[in-house]
Order: sequence, then structure tokens, then C-alpha cells
Amino acid sequence: MYIAIEGIDTAGKSTQIKALSEKYPDAIITKEPGATRLGTKLREIVLFSEIKSPVAELLIFLADRAEHIAEVVEPNLDKRIISDRSVISGIAYADVVGHFEIDRLVELNRFTCNGVFPKKAVVLKLSRDELTYRLSQKEHDKIEKRGIDYLLEIQDSLIKAAKALGVELLEIDASLDINEITNKIINFIEEKK
Repeated sequence: MYIAIEGIDTAGKSTQIKALSEKYPDAIITKEPGATRLGTKLREIVLFSEIKSPVAELLIFLADRAEHIAEVVEPNLDKRIISDRSVISGIAYADVVGHFEIDRLVELNRFTCNGVFPKKAVVLKLSRDELTYRLSQKEHDKIEKRGIDYLLEIQDSLIKAAKALGVELLEIDASLDINEITNKIINFIEEKK
């Protein structure tokens, strides 16, 4: 089963993925963007070049995603795959940029992913107050410097993107106790429908 752990920066994705990797030692742990050799190079291009065109940036992320699906996800669909971000984040960030219709983004990503999307996704959600506090405790990266309103808009768009893709979704308050969050995620993963 292919599972995505989603959330804005500081929501606790890394903490939960570490806990899940301990609970499921045989799981394939991966991430987007940059999980493949090509993906690492593409990530460097996005981070360290001055891309002017939002279309060009989107296409770079789509190339990374296509490689990730082909190299990591598709060969392991018979196993448990836990991904730090996924197509859901890709669509959410592109949606917030505002140059693309959500239906068009879903269509492009369906082609890019060969129709392979996460079966289940967890979105770790932060309130404005909790996000403000967590951001005050660290140095800000390029995305975080865009501000709290931008990050909260991304958070809303993560949920919108998961629903547009038809992915089974669990939203969790990221300010809960870490172990409580982990247990909610495990119950969701193991829940049979």
C-alpha cells in the first residue's frame, strides 16, 4: 500500500515518518521531491536557479515525480510504501501559485504518475497559533519566508488536492501528543475498507 504523509513545514512529518519506519521496518520509506538520483539533480535546479516561468518549475517537479513513481513506487506496489510528501503536495503548491486549474493539475499528474497515486494520505494540520509558535523556534527556509498566510493556504490546498485525486484522507491536529498522532496514523493505515 502506497501511503503519503503530508503537511506544511513544521507539522511533524519527519517525526511521524521516523516512528512509522520503526513500526514497519520492512516498509519502503521515500520522499518527494528528490528521492532518486535524477530527482536530486532536479531539486538542486529548483532550489538554486532562478526559474522565471511557473510552467517550467511545474514541469521540473513533474519530471521528478515521473522518475520517482517509475523507480521507487511502481516496483514496490506489493509492499508498504510510506512517502514524505507526494503528488498531493505537488498539486497543492502548484494550485496556490494560481497559474493552473486544479482539474488540469490532476490530469497532468495522472499522466506523470501513470495513474499511480497514494492509496491513503494523512495531512498533519496546524492552527495559525501553533504554526506561528513553531516558526518562531527556527530559521526560515525559502518557503517559510513566504509567510503564515501562504503556508495555511498550502495546508488547505493539500486537503483539496487529496480530495480531487480521490485519495482516502485522514486529517490530524498536529499539535496533539506525538504518540497519539502516530497511533492515529497506524490505525488509519491498518484499517480495512
